[in-house]
Amino acid sequence: MSLFFLKGEAQAKMHDFTSLTKNYFDDKNALDPLSATQSGQNEYNDQLQFEMTDGFRKKQATFFDKYKVALTKIDKNQLSEEEKNSYEIIKWEVEIGKELLKYPTNLIPITQIDGMHITLGQFAGGTSAQPFKTEKDYTNFLKRMDKYSVWIDSAMVYMKKGMTKGVILPKALTEKLIPQFAGMPTPNIEDNLFYSSIKLMPTSFSDAVKKDLAAKYTAIINEKLIPKYKKMADFLVNEYLPASRATSGIGSLAFGKDLYEVYAKQWTTTVLTPDEIHNLGLKEVARLNSEMEKVKTQVGFKGTLKDFFDEVRNKPELKPFKISEEVIANFEKIYARIKPNVDKLFSLQPKTKFEIRRTEAFREKTASAEYMPGTTDGTRPGIFYVPIPDIANYNIYRDEDLFLHEAIPGHHFQVSLQQESTILPDFRKFNWFGAYGEGWALYTESLGKELGMYQDPYQYFGMLGGDMHRAIRLVVDTGIHSKNWTREQAIQYSLNNEARSESSIIAEIERYMARPGQALSYKIGQLKIIELRKKAETKMGEKFDIKKFHEKVLESGVMPLALLEKKIDNWINESK
Repeated sequence: MSLFFLKGEAQAKMHDFTSLTKNYFDDKNALDPLSATQSGQNEYNDQLQFEMTDGFRKKQATFFDKYKVALTKIDKNQLSEEEKNSYEIIKWEVEIGKELLKYPTNLIPITQIDGMHITLGQFAGGTSAQPFKTEKDYTNFLKRMDKYSVWIDSAMVYMKKGMTKGVILPKALTEKLIPQFAGMPTPNIEDNLFYSSIKLMPTSFSDAVKKDLAAKYTAIINEKLIPKYKKMADFLVNEYLPASRATSGIGSLAFGKDLYEVYAKQWTTTVLTPDEIHNLGLKEVARLNSEMEKVKTQVGFKGTLKDFFDEVRNKPELKPFKISEEVIANFEKIYARIKPNVDKLFSLQPKTKFEIRRTEAFREKTASAEYMPGTTDGTRPGIFYVPIPDIANYNIYRDEDLFLHEAIPGHHFQVSLQQESTILPDFRKFNWFGAYGEGWALYTESLGKELGMYQDPYQYFGMLGGDMHRAIRLVVDTGIHSKNWTREQAIQYSLNNEARSESSIIAEIERYMARPGQALSYKIGQLKIIELRKKAETKMGEKFDIKKFHEKVLESGVMPLALLEKKIDNWINESK
């Protein structure tokens, strides 16, 4: 009888934790309905968060406190290994969330690469995460546009508060932000980004429904969105730009250095200090420079490495395309070439479909190549977006490496497998940790030769360049935000150590200025996964199976790096 009671008690404890994880996911989605839409949680598709407001931040604080207390009521000893991971992930997210709320980050609600204007602009295109298949889908987005027009006013209110406290964007970033608002109003409604979905209405809609929706979209764009976009553009030009700061990093703000330490912790999921990260970056840059010298010698180039960067940047043979379709076709060829080799390294592969698309015109000038996850129900494939703002200067030397990172077996494999998992709770299926997720994608770049890539020395140089790019990030991101580096210093350091064009380097440095700490995640995560692979190979010897290693890394989805290390250590010990 007592055994039965204990068993029942354990089941009740497990049920309590299952309920906790479900409630945690529901509450996260309610707080962040845009992310919910991106994850395919469509019950939130008409909602919008006003994340910069004091009221919203109070809701966040309540959320964090609620789950901090809830975790104390769970008996960890009763949980399975995967449930223990879930417990630790919630604990980690709640703690870092509470730390970030100590700082007035809400006073800078938009940048040139992040913010509601970017996300809703993507959704408005009609081919992104916001669904446009039913009448309800269209009315959902109408409600979102209506709320968004109010959101723009709220953003300005908090940006003005930021101006009075000196919590404001650097001038160079404000200059990039202005055209994103000034360029949105269009003479013809049909050309407006927010009208895009009307041109994609399903043929199953009746003429009356089509006419009604077109009229409603026209009205809200002309009467609400365009006036608010003009108001924001005027505010940015006349008030915000003159007040914007001359410094580049958040370290120049009164609380900036402390905040940057929290961002470094958030994005790397480690306790490495900015100084430690900076020095690690310098070591990696030196190591990769010597590898690049070998390629320079291999192709017979006689000048310095910096001269070779210029050669790679400007070599006509590496800029062969005349029209953007040729860029997409080249990525399709890369996809076809690696397909036969993927099975040699991966037994665990996703079912989610995959597509390659050109980045939308409205954000192409400031966008990097990126991956947007698909949905597990198959309604949206995983999409590899490629910006082609200037076809004449599009350089192919990094295309193979880029595809491995953003697409297969990088983000598409990792994100899709996580979303398709049958063993993870929902909050983990749609979760993200940059150090793990970006670390995985960067690690996959090193698999190129095993996948039949990098036959051409310039493509291999592209891989080294990609790795160098992430090593440079450790140096310049910490330099800008914790060592008072200027934007110009960071640009020059990059130009001295990599072959990217000056325009792309400027866009990258400005991205780091806008997203402090995010750029640290790639290299820190990659180095940890490489370290774990080497450890497994050494300790397991002939028992080491690369397919099993990849399965172990991928099967539990994103997690802080310490949890991943524990998982791989357990696997190594069990194999003995």
